[in-house]
Amino acid sequence: MSTLELDRPRGGVVVVRLNRPRCLNAVNEAMQTELRDVLADLAGEDSARAVVLTGAGRGFCAGIDMRDFGPAMPEASAPALDRLRFQERMTALAEAIRGLPQPVVAAVNGPCVGAGFALCLAADIRICSTAASFGNAAILLGLSGAEMGMSYHLPRIVGTSVAADWMLTGRTIPAAEADRRGLVSEVVEPDRLLERAVELATLIAGLPPLGVRLTKRALQVNTDAASLSAALELENRNQVLAHATDEAADRRAKWTT
Repeated sequence: MSTLELDRPRGGVVVVRLNRPRCLNAVNEAMQTELRDVLADLAGEDSARAVVLTGAGRGFCAGIDMRDFGPAMPEASAPALDRLRFQERMTALAEAIRGLPQPVVAAVNGPCVGAGFALCLAADIRICSTAASFGNAAILLGLSGAEMGMSYHLPRIVGTSVAADWMLTGRTIPAAEADRRGLVSEVVEPDRLLERAVELATLIAGLPPLGVRLTKRALQVNTDAASLSAALELENRNQVLAHATDEAADRRAKWTT
């Protein structure tokens, strides 16, 4: 791969590193294709139990490479259907991250902008370094600030008013504000970021995979649950499924001895 690096630092943990550091890991056509394929492979890999997504160098992801994306980027004069297909291919990256059966830890090491921000929002856990910053760049380019799932994920994470502030202004959000608003669960020093992300991923990878996957899906589905009773219905079914597994029986035995 020319734009990604994969590492497996601990059992069950896969680190996916966006690797175009000279342009702050901006997404070009090759990265779009490679990331799509890697995520599809990981989705079917039982030995991968948790995924860390991060960037090489001093940036997480600066969004779409506007200078040199590649021939797949349509001109503004291209037919609307061609431009829609391009948008859908970009959106599919955020959908693929959210759709992974494994929990995803986004380790944001620097600027996280536009499409990069959307990828970060699609992760299950977000931590960042003190050098991180976040921004919705599309509106600064005359486009809608609602793209790649941002208008879905961001209000659910930080609340509607804060999401509106960030999406309508396109201003840069420093790590301290991201932490204060609940965008990230933890802020660490830059030299500790990847180590901490791998620690979290390792904790998850050491747990029974069915219970982890059912928990991830319940969190996603019940965020939009119509009622408490609807949320409880899903939770109850998940518990019945998980209760009958050998791994659950082994863990119960350890707690009762």
